Amino acid sequence: MKKFKCCIPNIITFINLSLGMIAILLAVNGSSSSGNLIYSCLLIMLAAVTDRLDGKVARFFKVTSDFGKELDSLSDLVSFGVAPVVVAWEITFMHFGVLGYILSLLFALSGAYRLARFNISNLDNVFMGLPITIAGTLLTILNLYNYFAKINMRYTNSNGIFTAIILIFLSFLMVSRISIKKR
Repeated sequence: MKKFKCCIPNIITFINLSLGMIAILLAVNGSSSSGNLIYSCLLIMLAAVTDRLDGKVARFFKVTSDFGKELDSLSDLVSFGVAPVVVAWEITFMHFGVLGYILSLLFALSGAYRLARFNISNLDNVFMGLPITIAGTLLTILNLYNYFAKINMRYTNSNGIFTAIILIFLSFLMVSRISIKKR
């Protein structure tokens, strides 16, 4: 029974990773079916729920491990560092040219840096920098707003500029040294 308990948090983490991967694949295929972008955003939000759950389950069963922490970070990079920015690329940044590539890289690299720093830190009950889950979820909400603005013909260049500014701000917050108390 103990071996089974050890596997449950990792299974939840693999679900997080799977949701992120499917969100990316749907977004990349977004041009063939615009509804795919909505599904991508919903999957990213569902991944946020599973991300919250895996750590709680691991602590409940008292099966936390370095392996689980690393696996969680890798999954978070995919689900909250890459997937939201791929959706943002499809909706907004594709039309920015080279700047769109730079913005997309900035977000993913900032998220990777933040996760790596988290994995080597020994801060109890404190996050240093904005967690990638929060940053990715906020970008996803903005992606949904931009998507609906586009289909309702209310999307303007200012939407794209605003999204770029928010992405830069979220990237900065991820790599910053601000302390956020864990809940």
